[in-house]
Amino acid sequence: MPAPHLHLPPPDRVLSPRTGWTRAHWEALADRQLEALVPYATPGFAQYRLPGRTSWSGVVSDGLEGYARSFLLASFRIAGADGKADPHLIARYTQGLTTGTQRDSPEAWPALTDCSQQMVEAASIAIGLHETRPWIWDTLDSAVQERVVEWLSGFVGARTWDNNWRLFQVVSEQFLASVGAPHSRDDIERGLERIEDWYVGDGWYSDGDGRNFDYYAGWAMHLYPLLWARMAGPDGDGGRGAAYRERLARFLSTYPQFFGADGAPVHQGRSLTYRFAAVAPVWLGALADSTPLPPGLTRRLASGTARHFVERGVPDERGLLPLGWYGTHLPTTQAYSGPASPYWASKAFLGLLLPGDHPVWTEREEPLPVEEGPQYTALPAPGWLLHGTPHDGIVRLVNHGSDHNPYDGPAEDDPHYAKFAYATATAPESAAHAWARTVDNHVALLAADGTPSRRSRIHPVSCEGRRASSRHTARLPGHEGDFPVESTSLLHGPWEIRVHRVRAPEGVRVREGGYAVADVTPPHVLQGPGWALARTEEGLASAVVALYGWDEECGIAREVEANAFGPHSATPYLLASGPLAGGQPGGTRVHVTLVALTRDAVHPEALRAAVGCAVGDDGLIRITFPDGETLTA
Repeated sequence: MPAPHLHLPPPDRVLSPRTGWTRAHWEALADRQLEALVPYATPGFAQYRLPGRTSWSGVVSDGLEGYARSFLLASFRIAGADGKADPHLIARYTQGLTTGTQRDSPEAWPALTDCSQQMVEAASIAIGLHETRPWIWDTLDSAVQERVVEWLSGFVGARTWDNNWRLFQVVSEQFLASVGAPHSRDDIERGLERIEDWYVGDGWYSDGDGRNFDYYAGWAMHLYPLLWARMAGPDGDGGRGAAYRERLARFLSTYPQFFGADGAPVHQGRSLTYRFAAVAPVWLGALADSTPLPPGLTRRLASGTARHFVERGVPDERGLLPLGWYGTHLPTTQAYSGPASPYWASKAFLGLLLPGDHPVWTEREEPLPVEEGPQYTALPAPGWLLHGTPHDGIVRLVNHGSDHNPYDGPAEDDPHYAKFAYATATAPESAAHAWARTVDNHVALLAADGTPSRRSRIHPVSCEGRRASSRHTARLPGHEGDFPVESTSLLHGPWEIRVHRVRAPEGVRVREGGYAVADVTPPHVLQGPGWALARTEEGLASAVVALYGWDEECGIAREVEANAFGPHSATPYLLASGPLAGGQPGGTRVHVTLVALTRDAVHPEALRAAVGCAVGDDGLIRITFPDGETLTA
């Protein structure tokens, strides 16, 4: 149920049998967030200085961020009401424009300089001004309009970071063009040409050079080009709009598979504190008339995700969006995130731009894919497999392709990219003290002091059907050279079979971790010869079962304040030692693990006996499941 401080309309179970939500719920949620910001506004409403950790850009930039990102929400609310929204709302953001662009004001916005955070926020302001043009821009006196133009003109000829930031320049300068202000057509063209280098097919973009696949594909790489096309108009987009719409349609064809039956998106990637912004591309598809999704599925997906967070206390008792996932959890965030950063969640309200009689608001909700039956989805472009199970509503993402590293040069590992798997019901152990041990969803070679090897740069090998594979290089303190690790995942219902072929020095131990499960109380744990299990009080279970190449020894790694899903977390793991446990000729070790995440009962001993694993003379691993199906790796 929603927190008592958030007053929502009664549910409509006829129109929305899955969520109960209607357009009125979205309007109420938007209004609550906007009203809650008022006590934190500076006197001239040019900044909103919210409580919480300051970003690396400083207090003034964070205050601008509070204005700009909430203005995006306000603009959707105002335009969606055809200007008949709360007049105080329009007045506040109009006043903020007046004050923020006065150079001698104590609330003045910082000038746009190369690669400055102000560029991000300026794009939100430009979009907001475009969408509310009759009610805000057109009502400004000419002096204020000139000051806004002067401030936005800092983009002209400026340098941005070479990723989704290129699009902030594109949309901002397009707004300048739309109001007859000086701008650089070359800046716009170069930005749009640059994203072509990052389009990898099947509707997927990398966020810059490298294998940077995450929610930025939807809430940035698809969103801004189509909002640019909306500004430019069909006669001004040079035909690009049609290409962007076709790409978005391909992206959306599998996007619902990322969402669990409870509305949760898969917890993977950076900037997760934007939360329900993950549904922005779903609304965008309807807005741009480029969606393959039925209108009832569009609303069910979006409303389910918003409701998921509302039912877990977001926004909080103050009406604010804290830095974290549900409550405050700083390890989920990045150093660039300030107290107003979560308000990129405003993008989730894009659907309010669609009129109340649009089919997305009037047609009956339709079920998500995971609610209709078992789901297996291969996404070769990012190197992911998705598998969803209707009996518990969980979606799991198996990662053999996204590492958030450049193609060349130094590579780092990040808990939101380096893991073998992510899910809608779990989060990686992301606090520094837990990441140093990096147990969950990771296979590691262990140095003599227990230091684990890392999975930094991931090299995809294959991704098709229910099978995906990749390789990475492990490095160990105290050992010279690189040690290759080749990994394959095979899917069967809620189970993932992981096959690792590892070259390592003799005597080096190998460890494999399953999913970390978290709760408000310490998870219950069990272990036996060749298996380990952790279960939350609500019945979410994570288990690892040794099928080949592991010792009987196993364990549970417990952590505190390391996980976005709760203060207490636990990860089951397996161990292997010995000269060449599970070895093949040439010094290659083979380790095969059954990894389970489910809300159903798990009986590891029975699974170990019932799931067959054979290593052939040809080196192939043959897995036979209880239903008789055999898969090879």
